[in-house]
Amino acid sequence: MYKFICILVVLLVFTACGSSRPVVRTTKPTAQSTKTDPRKTKRPVATTTPTTPSSTKPVPTAPTPVATPQTDQSKTEVLEATTAVKVTTAMVLEYIEKYKDIAKKEMVDYGIPASITLGQGILESGSGTGPLSVQANNHFGIKCHKEWKGPSVSYDDDAVGECFRKYSDPYESFKDHSIFLVTRERYANLFRLDIADYKGWAKGLKAAGYATDPAYPTKLIGLIERYQLQRFDAEVLGTSATPTTISSNPSLSNKGEATTAKQHVVVKGDTLYSISKKYSIPVAVLQSKNNLKDTALAIGQILRIE
Repeated sequence: MYKFICILVVLLVFTACGSSRPVVRTTKPTAQSTKTDPRKTKRPVATTTPTTPSSTKPVPTAPTPVATPQTDQSKTEVLEATTAVKVTTAMVLEYIEKYKDIAKKEMVDYGIPASITLGQGILESGSGTGPLSVQANNHFGIKCHKEWKGPSVSYDDDAVGECFRKYSDPYESFKDHSIFLVTRERYANLFRLDIADYKGWAKGLKAAGYATDPAYPTKLIGLIERYQLQRFDAEVLGTSATPTTISSNPSLSNKGEATTAKQHVVVKGDTLYSISKKYSIPVAVLQSKNNLKDTALAIGQILRIE
């Protein structure tokens, strides 16, 4: 019996060692990672087909030259105050707005009324549209004279081919105008006048020979009063400007007297009500005299008072 058990054990051991079969599991394997071996991943092939841009920048082209209109020089040869240049009220107001500050500065620096500087600029340059002001930035019709060493242009005025000063910009012209008046003895009497006396200055300029036009003072005073340029003198002096009686028509009557009408030039801050209080005239009357449908006003607008 003992021998039989030993033989049975030996046979069982022999059978187990000689088996080459793997052991079969009865449980399900756990989920494997979905990562792929990078060595076995097919790499995408780069394409060489160019992509079309969504927008293409336009190729810059040279600008088409614009033809410059030719000015009829026969109408603009006379370059002083009698220059035949037509301007609108809007053009004059634009000129005033553009140069009022420099005119006030010249008044502070040299004692020349801002109203005179602006009035002469408007008159001599045709509000900046005359040929001399356009081509030479000369807004006051100042000729070269023997002491001038700067650039110049030639124009027919009192004589053929006269020499006029040329400036790099209009502001140089304003500055030179002040120096021109201050440094010449013949204008010395102007600086003895009240600086607010624009009428005296206008007449004094003609008397000193600034212009040959006999109507020069009348034209200059008319411009100052029509556009109330004396208000800039008042701003510099710190006083209030008094509205003046101005010419509603520059032509003279048979008796040699100008037709007059009191007017007010609207400035910043004016309202129809404040103007009516200033002149003691009802708003409704102001509206009627000026054909106003409402109370809206524009800076520079000229209102008839009487």
